Amino acid sequence: MTSNIAAVRTRWKEHLTGYVFIAPWLLGFIGFALFPLTSSLYLSFTEYDLLSAPEWIGWDNYRRMLFEDERYWNAVRATLIYVAVAVPLKLLFALIVALILNQSLRGIAILRSVYYLPSIIGGSVAVAVMWRQLFGMDGAVNSFLSMLGKTTNVSWIMNPDTAIYTIVLLGVWQFGSSMLIFLAGLKQIPSGLYEAAVIDGAGRWQQFLKITLPQLTPVILFNLIMQVIAGFKVFTEGMIITGGGPFDQTLFYALYLYEKSFSSFEMGYGSAMAWVMLLVVALITALIFKSSTYWVHYETKES
Repeated sequence: MTSNIAAVRTRWKEHLTGYVFIAPWLLGFIGFALFPLTSSLYLSFTEYDLLSAPEWIGWDNYRRMLFEDERYWNAVRATLIYVAVAVPLKLLFALIVALILNQSLRGIAILRSVYYLPSIIGGSVAVAVMWRQLFGMDGAVNSFLSMLGKTTNVSWIMNPDTAIYTIVLLGVWQFGSSMLIFLAGLKQIPSGLYEAAVIDGAGRWQQFLKITLPQLTPVILFNLIMQVIAGFKVFTEGMIITGGGPFDQTLFYALYLYEKSFSSFEMGYGSAMAWVMLLVVALITALIFKSSTYWVHYETKES
């Protein structure tokens, strides 16, 4: 009996030691993640302007969002266009550059650093301001076109037909992180597979389709999920470059959420928008994971 009590005490001491070590993370998670998350869920069912006490209104925020707010659907459309265009282009460009940089060439490490640089500075306000100048009426893009004899008086960021694609181009330019992950995946492919393929007479294109691409599918899955999530959160580019215009063509979801929450002081409505976005991103991520059973190749699978 005494030995059992001693064993229980020892086990509790071990548990307590573990909790003490994880206490900083646990307190941070509760204070900066769990509490704000549950608070925003409650606020999504209220009318709250940050100045007065929240007033419970039930599902009115969600009803208004889905059936009455036309700008909300403009934000959804702009965000879906951005994700549908920018994410595949970024992954494709990142894969192409990774294949090029996966060569034993002199100075290749410097080139990898240079290609990664846009991902470090690409999301900053300074780069967004630079991008706005490049594609403005008197920007470098129009100057370059004038040198080619194609004079244009169009502001690319203020043209409803091209505004969102200038921001897509900025998103594609920030391909460095995906490129490095692809490069790491390429390094993990056994060279013996390529040697065997060469002996069998396979060309470069066949090697890419039959070896490189299947071996990279786990990496493609990871990059796809991360970039889809990042695409739904695009904010700085739309706010600084176009301000959501023209005619809400670049009014991204996160930007409209910010406007409603901190410009119009409709924090309850903004919280409802945030929860809808969370559920949609979670659903899309789950669908991608579900589809991965059909196209992602793993070396070992449990039987």
